[in-house]
Amino acid sequence: MNDTASQTGSAGAVAEPADLAPLPLDPVALRAATPGATLAHHLNAAGAALPSLAVLDTVIDHLRLESRLGGYEAAEAAADRTADVYHLAGRLIGATGEDVALVESATVAWHRAIDALRLGPGDRILASASSYVSSALHLLELRRTRGISVEVLPTDGSGGVDLDQLEQALRQPAALVTVAHVPTSSALIEPVAQIGARVAAAGAPLLVDATQSVGQLPVDVGAMRADILVATGRKFLRGPRGTGLLYLDPALRERARPLTPDVRGARWTGDEEYDLLPGARRYETWEASHALRLGLGAALTEALALGVDAISAYVSGLAARLRAGLAELPGVTVVDPPAAGGGIVTFVRDGEEPTITVRTLRAAGLHLVAVPASHGQWDLGRRGLPAVVRASVHVYNDDTEVDALLARLARPTATGVPTPPTPPAVPAPAPALLTGADRRAEVIVVGAGVHGRSAAWALAARGVRVIQLDRLPAGHTEGSSHGRTRMIRRAYPSPVWDDLVDRAYTGWRELEQAAGRRLVSTVGGLYARPARTSSTLRGPDCVLVDANQAAGIAPGLVLGADMVAVHDPAAGVIDAAAAMDSLAGLGRAAGVHRRDGCRVTGWHPDGAGVRVHTDGGDFLADRLVICAGPWTADLVPEFAGRLTTVRIVNIHIGSSTPALLAPPALGPFSVDVPGVGLLYGIPAYGPDAVKVGFDHGPVDDLSRPPGPVTATERAELLSVARRFLPAADGPVTAELACRYTMAPGNRFAVGALPAHPQALVAAACSGHGFKFGPAIGAALADLATGVPRPDLEFLAPAAMGVDGVPPGDWAADRVNPETPSPIAARTSEPTAHRR
Repeated sequence: MNDTASQTGSAGAVAEPADLAPLPLDPVALRAATPGATLAHHLNAAGAALPSLAVLDTVIDHLRLESRLGGYEAAEAAADRTADVYHLAGRLIGATGEDVALVESATVAWHRAIDALRLGPGDRILASASSYVSSALHLLELRRTRGISVEVLPTDGSGGVDLDQLEQALRQPAALVTVAHVPTSSALIEPVAQIGARVAAAGAPLLVDATQSVGQLPVDVGAMRADILVATGRKFLRGPRGTGLLYLDPALRERARPLTPDVRGARWTGDEEYDLLPGARRYETWEASHALRLGLGAALTEALALGVDAISAYVSGLAARLRAGLAELPGVTVVDPPAAGGGIVTFVRDGEEPTITVRTLRAAGLHLVAVPASHGQWDLGRRGLPAVVRASVHVYNDDTEVDALLARLARPTATGVPTPPTPPAVPAPAPALLTGADRRAEVIVVGAGVHGRSAAWALAARGVRVIQLDRLPAGHTEGSSHGRTRMIRRAYPSPVWDDLVDRAYTGWRELEQAAGRRLVSTVGGLYARPARTSSTLRGPDCVLVDANQAAGIAPGLVLGADMVAVHDPAAGVIDAAAAMDSLAGLGRAAGVHRRDGCRVTGWHPDGAGVRVHTDGGDFLADRLVICAGPWTADLVPEFAGRLTTVRIVNIHIGSSTPALLAPPALGPFSVDVPGVGLLYGIPAYGPDAVKVGFDHGPVDDLSRPPGPVTATERAELLSVARRFLPAADGPVTAELACRYTMAPGNRFAVGALPAHPQALVAAACSGHGFKFGPAIGAALADLATGVPRPDLEFLAPAAMGVDGVPPGDWAADRVNPETPSPIAARTSEPTAHRR
């Protein structure tokens, strides 16, 4: 720990943020700004709502800032925005920023508040039956260890606290009354204002658990007469997990003291003395995630801009429609108490355990949750409900999702009788023990590089059953898709590429939306050559500039007066590592069954389908998609004489003036160096220094992993790179070797194999294929499901002279290329996936 001034500040020292511009509550727009809303019907806001893209970007941007500056320095840079979070939280609950502490969860807030009260033997706690499980457990433990008394308040016919019984209970002194505004186990809304008035009249403090109400219902600590309020960020506030709020009334703060003071909220003044800082921040700890707190601030900003009244009206109306629809379904019972409201609905299905109902709905793309009685014994246990299914809606949900849930629940259960308990999970079987069902898919994808992952996700997202096989363990570095960054550009030699380039940019935007993270940073790029040479490099909005103009565009790149460059304003940097992680995660979520370390040894036609041989046994499918990178020729031998695998080396170079090697002073670039070849580079990105490499290298040996970068390779790259990047005067900070699979004319091969059209290939991307990953994945999914793609004819394997006979002689088993895809008939709206 060090000087706290930059991270603590003084309470109230920063002015409150200006009034927020109101936002219309447009579910279509809000859904479009919520990446997860496109992947499933997410009806679990009461568990953890889907955050907006703005929240995600805020969190990620600060983490990147920390990676560049350091944690302390980044916190100092964001100090004003962090201070705003307190004021935003105070505004939301009718308090001031000084009254709010930012903590890790509502439960942490509860513990710190309860500990500050110093409860002891004989202290009497009155708790609502709606209390959350963690709160109840804490009270029961305090009764056991400190001798406090815990009384659960009776409920009335509405399901909420019986106000008459509360008044009677308050005739005896109470050290604390605690109530959950909305419980986790139902849609009950407790009459908190009436409870608060009675508790205040009796002179007792009131603790309100607003975990399930903040963000979906109006919350005002003054109207509630709340002395303490706890809440979380991840539910209806739509903030990040790991965030929470603690409110303490100023009068109570004069009487209560934190049990475990921390440097964040106290000042050590002498050997045996310390002072608590003013305000609620005395309950915080020094160590906290500033990125998550800023993300919470973004969520608070959105909630306030939309208006809690508008949010409440919308989600309450949508939930009421769901509740009414459920009540009309045979075999479904709504179990919400009469005082239900807001965005939560609970129900059970006759003859089916709630966990089974939830699992069935999850398989249909409907995300709900089962709440067991162990999470609410004072509520569900006393009502005789072992568990309930909980649906909870938010502003990104709409009527179509309510209809989807009602339609799915209208189907009868499989047997009409209670479902037996689910057996305990068992480990996944080894390859040799796979069952027949595990070995059969509609499509098998071979390879888990960027094209393989993109194809597998695109297919699974359409409802296709996919098995993905990769010869090496996950995370290997023997192919062409590892490493942190790649470039994307519109500048290409021929207009024939323009449509695919357009689709590439569209594909990355769609992947960003689905993944909920930024993957492409558009910074502009320069592609240089000697002025005396000719070049066909061109593209939409690309212009030719001389060396002086290039220096004004990218001062970090120094070209000689004899050089010109094509400026591509749409060029950018792809976060390749994040893209690969995102594609893998999206594939898993969509149902891709991936087997790493499963080497494909061959394949052959099997009727209209294929049989794939691996070192772990055979697999069957209707279609085969080969994205095997350098190993393509092992599976389609005709490629052997046409493809060459070369070794490519990249190094990252440090700088004494790093700003000159990062955007906007430098973007992606290449320089055609006479006598050397093409030097390419990607600017400093995140924690990585500028990356450079040659686009050529020696033929590589696929029988062994790429070796480390040699001293000769490093020295040659450094020498050439520093001619054009004078600021690259530091040491080599990182280096790696990868492989390019080169084809004549730097072409690709994407499409069906003429001899066996049930097999598709994406191969030989000649060092410039990563940028097309999502677009090629979508194209392969189209072709596998029977959607024609005439735009790809210029990349067809036949154009490279490849017929596509697999290892061995299977010519007699050719399939008529006009035979329709067996998958096409069952994939919905196949032409709607891409332009």
